[in-house]
Amino acid sequence: MTDATDLKPNLGRFGVWTAGPVTPEQAKEIEGLGYGAVWVGGSPAADLAFVEPLLEATSTLQVATGIVNVWSSPAAEVAASYHRIEKAYPGRFLLGVGIGHPEHTDDYRKPYDVLVEYLDALDAANVPTSRRVLAALGPKVLKLAADRSAGAHPYLTTPEHTAQAHALIGNAVFLAPEHKVVLARDAAQAREIGRQTVEFYLDLSNYVNNWKRLGFTDADVQKPGSDKLVDAVVAHGTPDDIAKRLQEHLDAGADHVCIQVLGGQDALIPTLAELAGPLGLSPAE
Repeated sequence: MTDATDLKPNLGRFGVWTAGPVTPEQAKEIEGLGYGAVWVGGSPAADLAFVEPLLEATSTLQVATGIVNVWSSPAAEVAASYHRIEKAYPGRFLLGVGIGHPEHTDDYRKPYDVLVEYLDALDAANVPTSRRVLAALGPKVLKLAADRSAGAHPYLTTPEHTAQAHALIGNAVFLAPEHKVVLARDAAQAREIGRQTVEFYLDLSNYVNNWKRLGFTDADVQKPGSDKLVDAVVAHGTPDDIAKRLQEHLDAGADHVCIQVLGGQDALIPTLAELAGPLGLSPAE
């Protein structure tokens, strides 16, 4: 492993994962509630133009990409964006990169090889391993994350996966799983909301294969997804119920848990506010 992986990013115990950029006002509210980071998914463009407004509106919040898609965002442009942001806001931006979904590209090169080439290009552009992480599910890419970055950002997983990943990559490497939440006491309602998101991933081999490695059956991963699967990857119930489920990732070895709130944009801040107390977060001064 590179020496840089000993310098694990410190994003606090809990952050917020969103499918696209939040507004600067939302970022300020998230920081005020005590969350340490905002992770922006949805394969953001290589210019990463959304990052500076969020950092400008806040003082301690970190912003991470969850993730930049290596198929669609040229490494040289992403590296230039990283250096621009780092110069303006030192130590507050974490570059998450990943292979995305092989089903969504016409390039038939092996995804693992593409990822290695991308990391080589980031190395050549002097993007430090200590400020980048890889989306990783299976053992091969988890090992690559440990060897070539600060750590791993698994998506749509369970605390059981977190424990397995932690055992594989060790304590020196940053581990930041994502977990979805629905603040609803009615289980049927919560599953309906959760399934609207989870069902999309049942067509994607990397997620299906990962769930099967975790012991889910063919019936579980057939559309629209079993209640068992939805309950495993979408925490629901009271704020205390959800906090308990998220804590299981930390107990399994995660350094940081990325919380994705489902149920629409209007649910984001109210849900995060309800969870802050049970998660033990301290409001920013």
